Amino acid sequence: MEHFGFPLEAIVIFFCVVALSVYLDLFAHRKSTDISLKDAACWSLFWVALACAFYGYLWLRFDKSWANLYLAGYALEKSLSVDNLIVFMAVFSSFAIKGILQHRILYYGIIGALLFRAIFVVIGTGLFMVSPWVGFVFAAFVIWSAIKMLQSGGDDEDIEDYSNHWSVRLTGKLMPVYTKLHLNHLFVRRHELGNGADPAAITRRGLLYATPAFLCLMAIETSDIAFAFDSVPAVIAMTQEPLLVYAAMIFAILGLRSLYFVLAALTKYLVHLEKAVISLLFFIGAKMALQSWNQTIGDTGIHIPPGVSLAVVLGFLALGVIASLMFPERVEQEK
Repeated sequence: MEHFGFPLEAIVIFFCVVALSVYLDLFAHRKSTDISLKDAACWSLFWVALACAFYGYLWLRFDKSWANLYLAGYALEKSLSVDNLIVFMAVFSSFAIKGILQHRILYYGIIGALLFRAIFVVIGTGLFMVSPWVGFVFAAFVIWSAIKMLQSGGDDEDIEDYSNHWSVRLTGKLMPVYTKLHLNHLFVRRHELGNGADPAAITRRGLLYATPAFLCLMAIETSDIAFAFDSVPAVIAMTQEPLLVYAAMIFAILGLRSLYFVLAALTKYLVHLEKAVISLLFFIGAKMALQSWNQTIGDTGIHIPPGVSLAVVLGFLALGVIASLMFPERVEQEK
């Protein structure tokens, strides 16, 4: 079977676009002002347009099948990110983080996600190249993720208190903590606190203290790593080409910061989107299991082309959004 591989031109264009995008995002939000919904929506549209432009490049320069696999992976990662962003909302709430500080923490969190996704994609696609039997394991991961989402669906009453998250406790053991926010700083030096420091807010004496903003960042990062264990196998189930998998995930992640502020305003309206994502994960798990069966046990004669996979992914997501708009009261009445 033909592989997409690592075309030098595609790699250069991809990483140049990512580097320029990260710089532009940092430059555009360098001022300490709250992010408006309009600003977040405009940036979200920009990130989607950028991802679609890369799709157009793959379509014109290489082949539409590779482009379709990339776009299907991007749409899947974007939809799965909705649940991740809801967790981020709970994390920010636990630490009473608001406004521009949320934006700063998300920036560092997404930088970390770029690095960890690269590691997971290399490991995941590497395992797949070692043996096609690994596909059954990935299929099980994806289906298990769908089952977990199905079991926890609609359970909004018990929101985890991330201020006592294991990553927060570990950070507290490694360095002293000043338990109050100090401006927008992740860390604060002893002399910066001065005589106005609250002794009760200092866990133990030190020269440098972690603030709740840094503890929040640790909870965000570790939650995102846990999320990657679900999302990476799902995207790899669409295509095992490392560059396409990583590109799909990175273009989806680049827009998460802006999408967070849009989602904070719109999440109560997308009441049926999670059901669509769950159904989609079951389809992807079955697709991966079928593909692995064809490669290891015997060809069943049933093959799902990239174009069909893309249509199914976009179709399920569209149905979830349309159902949410047409039947918004249904979930509210059940609560």
